[in-house]
Amino acid sequence: MLTGISSRAWEHPADRGALTALRELRGFDDVVKAFFGMWNERAFRLTYLASAVRVDHRQYPSVYQRYTEAAQSLDIPELPELFVRQYPMLNGEAIGLDKPFIVVNTAAVQQLDDDELRALLGHELGHVRSGHAVYKTIMVILTGWAQSLSWLPVGSIALRAIIAAMLEWWRKAELSADRAGLLAGQDPAASLRLLMKMAGGGDLSQIDTAAFLEQAAEYDGGGDIRDSIHKLRMTAWSTHPVPVARAASLRQWIDAGDYQRILDGDYPRRDDDATASVTTEIKAAAESYREAFRTTQDPLVGLLRRLGDGATDMGEWAGGAAGRARAWFGAAGEAAARAARGETPSRPANGSDTNGNGGTTTS
Repeated sequence: MLTGISSRAWEHPADRGALTALRELRGFDDVVKAFFGMWNERAFRLTYLASAVRVDHRQYPSVYQRYTEAAQSLDIPELPELFVRQYPMLNGEAIGLDKPFIVVNTAAVQQLDDDELRALLGHELGHVRSGHAVYKTIMVILTGWAQSLSWLPVGSIALRAIIAAMLEWWRKAELSADRAGLLAGQDPAASLRLLMKMAGGGDLSQIDTAAFLEQAAEYDGGGDIRDSIHKLRMTAWSTHPVPVARAASLRQWIDAGDYQRILDGDYPRRDDDATASVTTEIKAAAESYREAFRTTQDPLVGLLRRLGDGATDMGEWAGGAAGRARAWFGAAGEAAARAARGETPSRPANGSDTNGNGGTTTS
């Protein structure tokens, strides 16, 4: 049991930097919950209450046992509601703003063993604890506001840049949730098997973990610049990293020693969340991008490294972009708070599911 653990312990640096900045907009998330959670969340919950099975000690008791174990590992005393719905795709999602709940598909119950299911449920609990559903909704709102700039000559370009940045953050949020799932189950092999089953189905009798990670290495560095361009096209507008990349990222996190340090008790506590430094987290996000730029074997990035000191430039760009995003979100958040109070601003503000479903759901 990771007593008092903060979600910052498992959040990817790029995800954590964005979340720390957003959490400084105190009251903005309450506004979002009040306006969007009042009706939509009730409708979602009623839908599952009517058409799915609510899990407890009487219904799907073995799933409930895995769920309580995952929550205990992450020191979550109050369990969100959990539903099982009839659906053939191996998946799960966290839904809602004020009182999020979790939904898993029957395929997950049927195809996952106990350890893999614990990892999946921990993944969804990680989304809930990080507040990803709330902040994803905020991002959607801010994106909607940005559409008001579309009449400008550069408006559509700016809008696409904002959406691309939002999706980049969400992909990092999925990596965060994968780490939460690992900490919930504390079985690296099971977490990797879960990702393998998401890629290739529930039968692993003919699938090898080492070979799957070799695929990840080939995806990262194989081919030439044409492959790099195809990868950009595949991922730029996706909410989720591809399964092999998720497996490789989780393996790297384990190999770096971060997972073991947390198990040894070296992790941030929830009691210290209020004092988390935005500047520190943004620097950590920039360093994460620098490190990824230095170590990836992608052919296009390799070319950029050869053309100059690309690692430094990328790190400076990432840090600067994070700072600009924080300023823009801050201005937008203040505008939203004024609007909620019925005040008229003097000028406009400047500026999940596991496999990739949209809306305000996460997985």
